[in-house]
Amino acid sequence: MQKKKQRRALTRRQLTLLGAFLTPFLLMTIYFIYRQMAPFGSNSLLTVDLGQQYIDFFAYLRRAILHDPSSIVYSFANGLGGEMLGTWAYYLLSPLNWLLLLCPGASLTTGVFLLTVIKYGLAGLAFAWLLDKTTRQTGFKAVTFATAYALMGWSIANQLNIMWLDAAYLLPLIFYGLYLLMHTGKWRTYVVWLTLMLIINYYMAYMICLFMILAFIWLAVDRFTNWRHFWGQTVKFAATSAVSGLLAAGVLLPTWWSLAQSKAQYTVTTFKWKFEFFPPKMIAKFFMGAFNFDQMPNGTANLFIGAIALLGSLFFFGDHRICLRSRITAGIITGFLALSLCVQPLDLLWHAGQFPVWYPYRFSFVVSFWLIWLAAQTLTDDFEPGWLAIAVVTIIIALGAAYVALNLKSFKFLQLNLVLLGIFFVVLALGLTTLPVKHHWIYPLAFFVIGVTEVSANAFVSLNNISYVSQGEYGNYTNELQRLVNRVQKRDDGAYRIGKTFLRTKGDAFQTGYAGGGVFSSVLPKATPAFYGHIGSPDGDGFVEYSNGTLVTDSLLNMKYYFQQKQLSGALSGTSMLPASTNKADLASYQAVGQDQWATTYRNQYALPMGYAASSQILTLKNKTADPAQYQANWLAVLTGKATDRSLYTAKNFDQVTFQNIAQQTKITGAVLQRKNLLKPAKITLTFTPTTNDAYYLTFGSTVNPDNATFILNGKTLDQYKTYRNTIMVSAADHAKGKQQKLTIQLKKGSLWLENFTLYQLNTAKFQQAVTQLKQQPWQLTKHSSRYFSGTITNRHANQVLNTSIPYSTGWHATVNGKSAKTYKTVGMFTAIKLPQGKSTVTLSYWPPLLNAGLLISGLTLIGLTGGWWVIHRRRS
Repeated sequence: MQKKKQRRALTRRQLTLLGAFLTPFLLMTIYFIYRQMAPFGSNSLLTVDLGQQYIDFFAYLRRAILHDPSSIVYSFANGLGGEMLGTWAYYLLSPLNWLLLLCPGASLTTGVFLLTVIKYGLAGLAFAWLLDKTTRQTGFKAVTFATAYALMGWSIANQLNIMWLDAAYLLPLIFYGLYLLMHTGKWRTYVVWLTLMLIINYYMAYMICLFMILAFIWLAVDRFTNWRHFWGQTVKFAATSAVSGLLAAGVLLPTWWSLAQSKAQYTVTTFKWKFEFFPPKMIAKFFMGAFNFDQMPNGTANLFIGAIALLGSLFFFGDHRICLRSRITAGIITGFLALSLCVQPLDLLWHAGQFPVWYPYRFSFVVSFWLIWLAAQTLTDDFEPGWLAIAVVTIIIALGAAYVALNLKSFKFLQLNLVLLGIFFVVLALGLTTLPVKHHWIYPLAFFVIGVTEVSANAFVSLNNISYVSQGEYGNYTNELQRLVNRVQKRDDGAYRIGKTFLRTKGDAFQTGYAGGGVFSSVLPKATPAFYGHIGSPDGDGFVEYSNGTLVTDSLLNMKYYFQQKQLSGALSGTSMLPASTNKADLASYQAVGQDQWATTYRNQYALPMGYAASSQILTLKNKTADPAQYQANWLAVLTGKATDRSLYTAKNFDQVTFQNIAQQTKITGAVLQRKNLLKPAKITLTFTPTTNDAYYLTFGSTVNPDNATFILNGKTLDQYKTYRNTIMVSAADHAKGKQQKLTIQLKKGSLWLENFTLYQLNTAKFQQAVTQLKQQPWQLTKHSSRYFSGTITNRHANQVLNTSIPYSTGWHATVNGKSAKTYKTVGMFTAIKLPQGKSTVTLSYWPPLLNAGLLISGLTLIGLTGGWWVIHRRRS
């Protein structure tokens, strides 16, 4: 009889865990099917950064694992080239990502669908597991709490940040490991799950580690017996946490090096002790539907957990079954978490000293976990709140609801009907949680229905506020770009880069597997955007886009091929699947080598090889000019060793300038155009007629942008990537001798500052002579991969170097004729090696800095733990 009861209990436990996984999994699957997400319709889950960044990294992951293992540590799809371990550590190390290997090409969106719903399910499963091991919650009630956790407001709002969702299912397991450590002294569970979290995503792991300190304090107070025991537990907690860090060192150390070149350079070192907003505003985020697109860049924390969990967390502090010191400690921790959501220095602490760019208060998942955990401690079957506790909680809830309702206009993300619906659920939950009869079979069912209905409604309403990329928009573009790339790579297996005049994302090179010039990454080295700002292409703290290349930069950066979208006519006019990102008239200087219905492929005969012999003057260049045209000329001049090449570009005057509804100006560059009549259109028209077939370029300062004006060149809108913070160069004309060029600038606002607005003519003949000279002594590669180059070069002159367009890194190791050689950084960006005269064999190989040290530490720690376990086990046996 006893064995039957045990089997029956085990079955109920399994059903609870299964229900905790399936409930959020099926709810979100049903919603996505309703929204016709791929593979169930014409839409996709791609939105904001998931569609503009992460999907490209997922495509790279598949290609690196299945086709190009050398790109795991270094990839030339990463901007002009960059290390990849930092990218893996931040975006790609989730073990669930292996599912993506089953989803090639445009079906990658199906993989994203599966990852998303599975992570929702695992979050529910992990929380139910925690409740099963540490509380008396079972059955429908446990599933309700698990679903509230899985579908909390943080998960819904950050669903698109899919790599963060691993934290949601690992946090309960880490907490359980800490619980075991504190209650039994067993440390393995805590170390295993914390180590896994540190490896999968160090960023979320950092936040969890901070929360574990708070959790340890609460558990230590709750289990306090004497100070000796307390300090023993403290040492054990610190030691096991350190062991997890040592075990993860193989990932953490090279990642730390990567961050030192990129994200760490933006750390805030000064701050003010101040509230970032009026704290009661956070109350609005406990209502359902309190999320929309506007909340992504700078909203308040996403705190929705459902009325039952919210009430339960409040009742915890009045629950006399729990010792007073535990409740006081929990109150202090809750207060600290609340202050962290609105006080600037604490906000910075949780975000490792950096204000988030979009997605604020990323750590709020630990706040939601904490509140739901407190609720689960209290809302057990024997919970019977006193009238004082009921009155206090009711007053708190009423005051919060009244504040939100009376200030509804301040919360544009909230609607009155949703506030009223939220109040309705609060009333239901209040009646349910205070009901004296909780042992009837219908009680847990009602608990489940009310709780799950509310959190499901919040998920559906919130996600309905977000728009998504259609499957066709993603799939058609990706398939066409992949066809273009495949044709070029089939024809030419050399080392070169590819440029294009259209764009879906800055990670297109990752998506389709080529060496490009754009990237959007949180671990982008600071040197890369700085370089792009110098040469006149768009840049930002986390992105670069090579949309404004000139004949000069195309040559120096080895942009050997270019794709240009076709201008369709007739019924297909304006329907191109390849959205234009730039105007590139200088493609007229290149050779068309292929075309299909959507695009033309050009070959750049001026593209320099990946490496070549050049003057050693490049090693001492101090190129401090803010003019991108002069920067390019200075760069080329030191490579050739000819001072005359510094005059490669010449500033030209416009032939005629006319003003409409704008005051007359005698000087264009730096002029401030003022609209005379604010109610009438205002524009300036400039014309010039090339006297040669040289290439002509315009420079636009950061104020001369599509937000402030519309640019029309020869009757067509001038295509230009929208976001740039430094002066850019825009291709205006090429091979247009004697043809008048007409540029119209239409003001969108009351005024426009023509910052650094200049017309330049490139001396094409001088440029061609320079390229011919540099091509005479190429680095003839015999072997090359993403992380290895080997070839021969013949140096005929003294004081020359092997100049490359390979971005500089201490991870690159050079040999010349079999002997180790020093690498030098040029123009703050690229790698050069000094050469002896005569023929030399030169190799460059990349290995991530600190990776070996990290692996050694991890290995020794693992060996030490294994050996210690074996010794202890041997003694016991």
